[in-house]
Amino acid sequence: MLRRASKKTLLSRRDHALFGLHRIVLCAVAVFLVTLFCHPGWSQTAIKIVMPAPAGGAGDVVARMLTEQVSQAQGRAMVIENRAGAGTIIGTEAVARAAPDGNTLLITAPYLVIAPHLRKLNFDPLTSFEPICHLVSSPGVIVVNSASPYRTLADFVAAARAKPGELTFAAVGPGTVQHVGFEMLKRAANVNLTFVPYTGGAPAITALLGAHVTAVFAEYAPLAEHLKSGRLRAIATTTRTRIGSLPDVPTIAETYKDYEVDFWWGLFAPAKTPTEKVSQFAQWFKAAMQASEVKPKLAAQGFLPVGTCGADFGALLRKEYDHYGGIIRATNMKAE
Repeated sequence: MLRRASKKTLLSRRDHALFGLHRIVLCAVAVFLVTLFCHPGWSQTAIKIVMPAPAGGAGDVVARMLTEQVSQAQGRAMVIENRAGAGTIIGTEAVARAAPDGNTLLITAPYLVIAPHLRKLNFDPLTSFEPICHLVSSPGVIVVNSASPYRTLADFVAAARAKPGELTFAAVGPGTVQHVGFEMLKRAANVNLTFVPYTGGAPAITALLGAHVTAVFAEYAPLAEHLKSGRLRAIATTTRTRIGSLPDVPTIAETYKDYEVDFWWGLFAPAKTPTEKVSQFAQWFKAAMQASEVKPKLAAQGFLPVGTCGADFGALLRKEYDHYGGIIRATNMKAE
């Protein structure tokens, strides 16, 4: 009887131990699941950042730098979606139609306030979006292939006058700040150039490297490595003063007074996105631009962090809208 009792007691103890082990395992699983679904980086829908231009361009570089930093710092998953086409209108319109829940954002450039002066749109740049932040500014550069005979802007203009319409000028377009800059140069220099539009800066640069076009008008960032390697040659910059990375390259304004084209990239949300979400995004991205891991990288690519947000950014947009509208009317610029 004692042996049977002992055996029965032993089994009871083993069953109890197993039951306790099961409870520990179940608790561990429960803790894991709670952590999984409550962690801010895992529990919430990934934020989609629409870039209305192909991968590899200046805006894409900025978007990927900043979203990676924000994602790491805030524990929120962020994905870049490149939706190029129609001079950035396709991607921009998609964000204008998106739900204002903070899960879809837009990073774009002055195309936003240029396009309405050139074509009919299904969105209004001043009312269809919540302006979050003016992220960065970037200098523009006119470049030629290193094998080109044109070493200066004067050389280029002289050739354009000698061969009206034969020199081709590639840039993102139509209806972009590069296109506006091209029309401004044509008017200032009184020359006939042929505009060749591309869906992004990277394809235009590829065309120039292959000697398929005469010159390219682009932001400094996607040109930087090609300029350093000597494959491309800069003949002018579009800023009011010379840029530090290209101190020997004159500005267009040195030849044609008052010429200036400002490249900027800004962050937007669909209209009616809750104010608290807009403010949160502004804080996140301002911090990202000043982060020690990001700021030097932006500078190396020629980007100047700005961080003008909210109402001040909205005021800048209205000013830019009027400015570009005046230029487009004066040059009789067309979107096609």
